[in-house]
Amino acid sequence: MSEWWTYRPSDFLLFSPRTYYRLFELYNADIWPLQIVTLLTGAAILVLVRSRKSCSGRVIAAMLAACWLWVAWAFHWQRYSTINWAASYFAVGFAIQALLLIWVGGVRDRFQFDSLKSARERIGIVIFVFALLVQPLAGLLVRRQWTQVEVFGVTPDPTVVATLGLLLAVSRVNWPAFVVPVLWCVLGGATLYVMGAADGFRQAILSALLR
Repeated sequence: MSEWWTYRPSDFLLFSPRTYYRLFELYNADIWPLQIVTLLTGAAILVLVRSRKSCSGRVIAAMLAACWLWVAWAFHWQRYSTINWAASYFAVGFAIQALLLIWVGGVRDRFQFDSLKSARERIGIVIFVFALLVQPLAGLLVRRQWTQVEVFGVTPDPTVVATLGLLLAVSRVNWPAFVVPVLWCVLGGATLYVMGAADGFRQAILSALLR
């Protein structure tokens, strides 16, 4: 038996990059055209952020929470768990984040976008737009097929990044709501790095910036 220090991180990986990307391909085919709905939801969130109506924060929180619950159940629990036993725990974490968003943004009404003038708030909006429009296309630049792209609201990474952007953009930062998204950035980035995936830089850079 080999000594434990001779193992590399890749020795603990339960699946190959091909299997991982194939998972997204099958998942996207199964849920189509829900991706269009969630992209429109992202666009609606941007409109609500700019509207500054009294109910906007609660509506945004509800939209985000619905996305997190969907990813928890449809992606982690139903699909990802078939190739990664830890995905069941990921599903629980995403469900907890959904409840936290409802509590912070819905019950306590702490999702207020009053000025959007500070550097933090503007960076938050840029990050949200990146997750909504750029991140799905980034995979194509590293030779992922278009059927394997990750879209906001239905897959983990863009949903997490978009949420982090909005959490930065609110007038009053709610630090507890950052815990699960930042942890996912670390875990997701580590998984992509161990697989040798070319798009692993996205999560790794973001997690480093938010520490």
